[in-house]
Order: sequence, then structure tokens, then C-alpha cells
Amino acid sequence: MIQPKNLQKGDTVGLLALACKVDFQALIPAIEILENVWGLKVVLGTSLKSEFHQFAGTDEIRANDFQEMLDNPTIKAIFSARGGYGSSRILDQIDFTKFVQSPKWVVGFSDITAVLCHIHNLNIESLHATMPKLFLQEGGEVSLESLRKILFGESLNYTIPSLTLNRIGKAQGQLIGGNLAILTHIIGSKSDIETAGKILFLEDVNEYLYSIDRMMIQLKRAGKLENLAGLIVGHFSDLQDNTVPFGKTANEIIQDAVAGYSFPVCYNFPVGHEPENWTMPIGRQVNLDIQETEVSLQEVLM
Repeated sequence: MIQPKNLQKGDTVGLLALACKVDFQALIPAIEILENVWGLKVVLGTSLKSEFHQFAGTDEIRANDFQEMLDNPTIKAIFSARGGYGSSRILDQIDFTKFVQSPKWVVGFSDITAVLCHIHNLNIESLHATMPKLFLQEGGEVSLESLRKILFGESLNYTIPSLTLNRIGKAQGQLIGGNLAILTHIIGSKSDIETAGKILFLEDVNEYLYSIDRMMIQLKRAGKLENLAGLIVGHFSDLQDNTVPFGKTANEIIQDAVAGYSFPVCYNFPVGHEPENWTMPIGRQVNLDIQETEVSLQEVLM
């Protein structure tokens, strides 16, 4: 797996919107962080000030932005300002030839999971991480700092308290995953990812409980769970239920879906649609160690 070069002060990065439209004025504080705190130069995409219904401009505008930034050798990282919906609409229009020849970091989460998975299939690392729209959200300081550290070359080393719900064990493998709805959405497409022998992490937001169950069953039926090395369950936020309750929490739904397997499982990891959304390098070799008192996730140092 190819790891793009670490950022250095003075590097140029791109900021665009791959999915839903954004309020450009609300992004100015994030741009100031990138420029004045991190010491980077920011190139702005046309999509940041475009809109087409709910999207950040037409598919053509968003695809052109992405293509130009992928092809521009001076741009060392690309940040999607937000997610929402729409990045998978443009993926098949993108020519990744120059990107493969000269890899750079692509950063985002939620709907951007589709892009990160597509890049994973090109054998290049990308970053599931907080996005500029959320840089200054209350409680998100650790998430933002985790992004800075990974981008500038510090190694991944996370530790959290363990839960009784966890399944104890150790695993090593490539770190993959993201938004559950998007991971099921891309099954059967060019962006679909192989999960065997890897450590999968999942998160989602604003879904009905029965939908969480349906998507977990889809992953199971598609063979995405049976050969995992390990599973990390992140935030499942703002979930909804029907008038007749589904009867299980998200964690219980996932616990049932993986009951027949023996790989270690960690719940309530700080990744997803909450302020604590720690950066996860997609494709990096990591060690997952789930013990009774704590859980650690560390990169395998080569």
C-alpha cells in the first residue's frame, strides 16, 4: 500500500466539495487554520461556491474540480469540505492515472467513504477524517489534531477504555471502512472493497434501526464479515425508530450480525458523526488489541 508523502509547511493543498453544497463563509475559519496555523497554501475549488439543487454544483463541476486537483502536481492533499451525498455520482468520470503516478492525500468521511474505498483499490492510502466544515465544532479539537498529526507524518497510536460488550482479542491487518450506508451502497461497483484479512470500522448517522440491521445483513450475505481480522464499531448517531420499536440498539444489531464469527470486536470507538472523529488512515497496516481494560489501535511500524 502506497503512502502519500507527509505534508510540510509551505505545501499547497486543495479544498473542494465532492458532494453537498456548502456555505463558503462558514469555511473561512477552517481555511485560516490550514493557512495560518498549519502553514499550508490553499487552492479553492469552484464547487465551494456552486450549487445545483442539494449538490455543490453539477456533477461536471465537482468532477472537474476533483480531476484538476488530482492532476495538479503542486497540490499535496485534497480536502472535501463536507459530505452529504453525491461523491459516488462522479467517481466513474475521474481519470486517476496521474494520481496513481504521484499519490497525494485525499481527506473526508461520511459520503466520501466511496472515494476513500475507490482509492484503496488503487493501492493508495487515504484519510477518513474530520472535514473543514467541522474543523471548529465544539469538542472536535482532538479530531482535528489527529488529522494534523497523520498528515504531517506522526504515527497512529490510539488508546480508549474497553467495554464489557467488546470481544477480547488481537488482530493485525489493513485498516478499512467508513460509513455503513456507503459501504453497502458500493457493493458490486468498481469502488467495492475486499475485506478478508482486514480490520473494518463502521459508523453511521440518522438511520432507522431496521436499516442498520438491513445493512449489516447485506454485509454478511455479501461475504464482507466472515473473513475479517477484526471489527471496530464507531458512532451510530441520531438513530430513529418506527412506531413499533425494532427492539435492539445499533450495538446489539451489530453484535447479532457478527455472533457467528470469532474475530475481536470493539464498540464505541471515537470515529463517525460526533465531534470525536479520530483520523483513520485507510489501507494502513495496524494492530488492534482489545483487552478487558483498554483498547489500542497502533500502526505497524515498518
